[in-house]
Amino acid sequence: MKSFKTMSVLLFAGLLALGALAQEQNPPPRGDRPPRNDRRGGGQQYTLEQAISDRAQLTTIAFSGLAFLTGSFGCDTFLPPGKVSDYFGFQYMRDVQPQGTGHNTDFLTRIANNMIFVLTDAQRAQLITLGKEQESQVRTLAYQRFPLIQAFCRQLAGEIPTGSAGLDKAAVKKYTADIFALDGQLAAQRALVCGNILRHLTDEQKAYLAKLKFADYTTWPEMAEPLDKRTMSHGTHVMVMTYASEMFSWYAGSVEADTYFCPERHGTYFGGFFMKDAPAMGRRNYTISTSLTGDSGEQFLATLTPTQRERITGIVELQRADVQEIVKLRRAIATELRKDMTTGTADQTLVLSLSKRYGELDGELSYYYATRFAEVAKTLTPAQKAALVKLRNLDITPTGAFVYSEPIALPQIANTDFLFSPATTR
Repeated sequence: MKSFKTMSVLLFAGLLALGALAQEQNPPPRGDRPPRNDRRGGGQQYTLEQAISDRAQLTTIAFSGLAFLTGSFGCDTFLPPGKVSDYFGFQYMRDVQPQGTGHNTDFLTRIANNMIFVLTDAQRAQLITLGKEQESQVRTLAYQRFPLIQAFCRQLAGEIPTGSAGLDKAAVKKYTADIFALDGQLAAQRALVCGNILRHLTDEQKAYLAKLKFADYTTWPEMAEPLDKRTMSHGTHVMVMTYASEMFSWYAGSVEADTYFCPERHGTYFGGFFMKDAPAMGRRNYTISTSLTGDSGEQFLATLTPTQRERITGIVELQRADVQEIVKLRRAIATELRKDMTTGTADQTLVLSLSKRYGELDGELSYYYATRFAEVAKTLTPAQKAALVKLRNLDITPTGAFVYSEPIALPQIANTDFLFSPATTR
């Protein structure tokens, strides 16, 4: 296996070279794509309906199950920062690019550089100021995930408090509500600053942006980065590149693009992102497979017995109402945030309230995943375990954890007993 030190070098090289992993949005699984005879014009027809379809959801859940059962706490902490405050249409813009070019590691950098290029020095300064303000908040959000992930790992290992029957759904939902409340706060702040910039674009700036097509990466000129990275911290630079890329997708997109999500947007605590993204670390012009999630998810299910498989497939029905409500919440949040681009009147209190409810739903989904994955793990035979490790097909095992894609030493985590419930209360 590659050492953690070696892996750290690769990860940092990727971040420094790209600035793009900071916004790496995961490609949808195979089940999130239309049938082959449904593709038009060389592109893939991604829709919310496909994202929440039973097949897309099931293969994504199964992929997470494979990652969780064969990974570690460190793997589970890995998260592309593009999954934070993702109401600005970037994921949809990525997914609708022809020939899968949206999942190339140079994608974000290219559109961000074009957006920064067209801005004035004063407008760029607003993004830099926002980046400095949000850098620590975004890290706080990453650290907030650790106790939840630790609790899920305890459930998997059977290391639950004495007298407890396991994870408490209400406690998990309350905890994830707080995570998503911060996520909503970050989104509202971004919309306020970026919306103000977009409302005051000059005709010349608008004319330049009009030449850049939302769904055609080839219309975006390649250019050197307009910013001097030496004038800001690496974390601030990453934030500014993120804002710039999202500003374009927000400006050129629609509320439906903002509402859209890939199936992997929820229940992000089980190591799937690490299993998928680790091979791309430090590699320029690398395109992540859009079929990996679906293919591996289906093979994971095929490895299970009918009884084990039912514990996973049954999650789809358990979460159906939650997923449908998530769509409504995302549309409501996206609609409210767009007011900052048109009139500057988005209600931040409303966004925060909707975000907390969104977090409760993500917590409920995650509770279902963690408990069902743990149930299946207890019944796996040695042969099944070996088959799943082979299916994982990844020889990188971190000894520490991650703040998004930045490797850190294994953190000290406070007691997570509060996320479990006594058997008498269940």
